[in-house]
Amino acid sequence: MSESMKRLVGLLRQLPGVGEKTAQRLVMALLNAGPDFGPALADAVREVAERVRPCGVCGNLTEESPCELCADPRRERGLLCVVERVPDLLAIEASHEYRGLYHVLGGSLSPLDGVGPDELRVEGLLARLPGEVREVILATSASVEGEATALYLKRRLSALGLKVTRIASGIPVGGELEYVDRGTLGRALAGRREL
Repeated sequence: MSESMKRLVGLLRQLPGVGEKTAQRLVMALLNAGPDFGPALADAVREVAERVRPCGVCGNLTEESPCELCADPRRERGLLCVVERVPDLLAIEASHEYRGLYHVLGGSLSPLDGVGPDELRVEGLLARLPGEVREVILATSASVEGEATALYLKRRLSALGLKVTRIASGIPVGGELEYVDRGTLGRALAGRREL
């Protein structure tokens, strides 16, 4: 393998989920894609790196601030969904079940990793409240860190007199009970609702 190919493999391996073999396959695919594809890909990567930034309001990735979601007058301004990261926001948007606004924290509380409230966008969240917002939906992960973040935020937000809710967790659609772990099954039972 040439030095330039090794360099590209090394750079691709820095991406999440890309190991040595996948990086090599990607390099081969780039070389086989034709002479115009590589420069077009390089231009697209450069453009994203230069133009995409976090929204100054919610933290979503955008080329303009406020982002498309914050600027959309059709969004329900009384609802604010708090997520850890942009991929969480994208997953909720893909469900087409939520039409409110968002706030991206930039992670979750993790004292062992040195991540406290000051390392997250908590103050930015508090600065947006209460205003038009009447309900804050905490959509942090079900991990220990996500739960700790949700509890911390609930304490901070409840003092403002806002309704604070947590997304439900439990059995996935199409899931078989016998294959669901105890923790998930316990949460599903605890979070049951009337039909």
